[in-house]
Order: sequence, then C-alpha cells, then structure tokens
Amino acid sequence: MTSDLTSSAASPPSEKPAPNGRGSKHAARMISESLSCLAAGIRALWAFEPRRVFFEGLIVCFALILIGALAASWFAAQGYTLYYGDAQAHLNISRSIIDSATPGYEQLGSVWLPLLHVLCLPFVGSNLLWSTGLAGAIPVGVCFVIAGTCFYLAARSLYQDWRAAGVVVGCFALNPNILYLASIPMTEVVFFAGLALFLLCYVRFRISNHLGWVACGVFASWMMSLTRYDGWFLIPFCALWLAAAARRHRVLFFVGVGALASLAPLYWMAHNWYETGNALDFFNGPYSAKAIQGGRPYPGFHDWPVALLYYCKAGQLCSGWPLCILGILGAVCAVCTRTAVASLFLCLTPAFYVWSIHSSQNPIFVPQFYPHGHYNTRYGLAVVVFLAFACGAIVLVIPKYWRRFGIVLPAVAIVSWLFPLRPSAWICWKESEINSVARRAWTNSAAAFTTSHYFPGEGILTDFGDVTGVYCKARLPLRETISIGNGTEWLVASMRPDLFRPQAWAVAQHGGALSQVLSQGSKTGYQLTYEIKTPGAPNLEIYRRLP
Repeated sequence: MTSDLTSSAASPPSEKPAPNGRGSKHAARMISESLSCLAAGIRALWAFEPRRVFFEGLIVCFALILIGALAASWFAAQGYTLYYGDAQAHLNISRSIIDSATPGYEQLGSVWLPLLHVLCLPFVGSNLLWSTGLAGAIPVGVCFVIAGTCFYLAARSLYQDWRAAGVVVGCFALNPNILYLASIPMTEVVFFAGLALFLLCYVRFRISNHLGWVACGVFASWMMSLTRYDGWFLIPFCALWLAAAARRHRVLFFVGVGALASLAPLYWMAHNWYETGNALDFFNGPYSAKAIQGGRPYPGFHDWPVALLYYCKAGQLCSGWPLCILGILGAVCAVCTRTAVASLFLCLTPAFYVWSIHSSQNPIFVPQFYPHGHYNTRYGLAVVVFLAFACGAIVLVIPKYWRRFGIVLPAVAIVSWLFPLRPSAWICWKESEINSVARRAWTNSAAAFTTSHYFPGEGILTDFGDVTGVYCKARLPLRETISIGNGTEWLVASMRPDLFRPQAWAVAQHGGALSQVLSQGSKTGYQLTYEIKTPGAPNLEIYRRLP
C-alpha cells in the first residue's frame, strides 16, 4: 500500500501536450461563450421594462445635457444671453437678494414669480457669471434637461414605444426657439420642466395609482405656479386630470389636489400683501402687465377671433410649418389610438394665452400682422410643446417593421430651420435682438463711463429696471447703488436729494421720476455730467454730486 502511494507520488501522471493551435481555439471558444452569456444577460436586463426605461432615460438625459451645453455655449459666445431685457432683470433681482444696500427676502419683488430668481442664487454671486448671464443660463439649462427627460418618460409610458418617445423629445429639444430660451435667464423653460414633470406624474399615476405620483404632481404644480401665472390657470385642471385617473374617491382627490396646489398662489398673494399692502399687486399694481399696457388698445383685446389668430401665428412662428403639420397629424393619430389625453392637457396653456390676449391686456405682436412688431412671441412656445408631444403618436400608426424610420420625424420637423441656418429666422431670438438694440447701445456706453469714472464707495442713486444692466455690465456690486428696491433709503434720497445726498453719482432715464427731480438744477445738489443719446430710447443721464 505504502509502495503504491510512494510510487504514485514519485511518478505523477504525464500530460500529453495539446496539438499545435488547439489551445488558442479553446480560448477563443471560451471568450465567444463568455461574450454570448454577457449579451444574453444584457438582453435579459434590457427586456426588464423598468430597468430598460431607466437606461433609456439616462441616455436621453445625457444627450440633452450635451445639446443644452452646446447651445448655451454658442449663444453665450455670440453675446446673446442677455439680449432680452427681462433676462437681465431676472438676473439682477436674484443678485439683489444677496448684493444690495438692503439685501434679503424683500428683494424678491412682487410681480415676477420667484422660482427662477431663487434658482439663480447659487451662481449669481460670481461677478463673472452675473455679468455674462451664465448665472441664469445654468439653472435654466438644468430645467431644459429635466423637461426633455420627463417628456420622454411620459411619452414612453403613454405611447409604450421608445421610438415614439424619441420623436417627442427630438421635436422639443431640437427646436431653435426652445434652445435659445433654454440658454438664457427666462422663465419659459423652467415652467416647461414643471409641466413635463406633472405630465409624467399623471401618466404614471394613471397606470399604477400610487399616491407618490400624486404628491410629485402637486410639487410639479407648485413649480409651475411659482414660475409663471400659467401655472395658476392649470391648477383646477391638474386636480381634474389626477382625479379622473384615480380608481376611487375621485371627488376627494379633486378637492385635495386642488387645495394643496393652491398653496403656491396663496403664498404669493400673502407675499404681495407683505411687500406692498396689496395682495393683488402683481395684477393691478404699478409694475403689473396691466399698468405697463396702460389701457392702450391692441389687436385681440376683447376680440376672440383676432386673439386666436395672433396667438396661432406666434405658435406657428415658434414651431415652423413642418412641426405644425406633423403635430396636427399627430393629434389626429393620438385621437385614433386613444392616447390624446396628454396632448389635451398640453392644449390648456395655449388656451390660457389666448384668454390673456383677449382679457388681460397682455398683447402679442407678430411681424406679419398689424402693428408688425415683435412682442411676447415666445408665448407661442407652448404650441411647440403640444405639437412635439402629439408627433409621438404618428409612430403608433406606422406598421411595426417601418417604425424604426419614424425616428427621422424630428429631422423633418426642424428642416425649415436648417435652410437657411441663421438666428434671424428664429422668432424668439429676433424679438430679443430687435427690441434690445437701443438698450444694449446705451448700456455699453454707460458701463464704459462708469468703469472709468467711478471709485468704490462713492455710491450711485439710480433707477432700477433696465438701468441696473449698466452695473451688471460694469461688474459693479449692487450694494454700491440705491434704487427703488431699497425702501426708505430710496424714498429719502430720491425725493429730497438736496437734503440727503450721500451718493456721489446719480443715473436716470430722461422723463422718469428720478430724472424729473434731478433735472431741477443745482438746487438738488447734482449736476448733469454726461448724457447718452440713443435713437429709439430715452436719453440716459449721469449726474455728479456738487461739492
């Protein structure tokens, strides 16, 4: 026994060498089998619907980040970020919350809703980001990504086809007017992020009836209502859509969702009362749209057909004819495939704008119709959202074998923007460019004068609004200025500059309240030092305090 064991240990079994090439073939077969197993695992993972949709969403999210970053970089490089006067004003309101003679909550104001100003706060403290407009472009760009991703996921759940969802997000995200508004500090794309999130919550709640989607839907409603007044109009419809999707207690759902969603408007009315003593100051105060219009007549006021005509034209100019045709066809397909419920909800925002033109002294001017101007054309972007989402339904009526080619629909939708490829064909950019020519001219001149003549600590008594863009351009901290947002300091300094004049400089637009006080001569304690005359705009007056 021992002999056998010793013999065995001493003489291990001999191994025959593999024939030449057999080892490499075996290794290749093992690699091939491993890759096959990996592919099978990926297919199995991809076939698991929730994970598949999750990965699809990630891909869409990264694609939107790339598209948004490229668009924002290009618009910033061209200097277009602050062409809109409203974009400059939004940025300055946000800056004044942290940089003002009287910083704090009161600087939120009372007319423009606060969400965009709050979103800009992490970035607006940087002089570089503030002066270039990127402090507002960054959070708006994030909202663009949220909007596109949520529209994709909502369409994916509703249409049950990734190609249809891809058409939706492609038609939305490749529209140049959307891309421009997604690259500047404006509220439209922030609102669309809330709208897309609500739509996703509605579609998912309709499928699962999980209350978590209702809570998320209420949050989305708050997001819309604290961004644009369109969101206030949508509150009862948000409640109605969610209640209709509930499997029981529908009346309770309607009342509960409506009450919770209404907290946002109630907060803003309370804020207005706290700031001005008038809970409706945003509607009928001195800086409201009603006061700005001043009762002047315009096409569509108390005229439903004309109001509808002007809004539809703005929508067509924002969308382009190819998307209009595809979107109308898609709406018909959505009705035929019984998937029109989401598109119907998206029709409500355009309806709100038609109502605003008719009843709220909120005009839209388009170059094709009298008075042949450019004003509020960006309101037509709500039509882009509706048409883009409706386009996804076209894929559902295409035979399954040919559906892969449906993904070219976004390319068809933007073809009119490609020939010719120039910003002047994009109505939202064109509006911002035309309406800012004079403002940009006097802003640049005043900023250059300020940079060369002003010394820190001297102080400036100034108008607010567009004039604040001078200090943004010059990177002059707003705490160096006194304006209407500074309460008591402003009242004393502007009404009796001869008695209380610690500011060495004063800047006012000719004809304004401050200009009328300062133009009374040396008895005010200030002397006109420099005047900037620009065609199409009031003169900008710069005063120096007398010794």
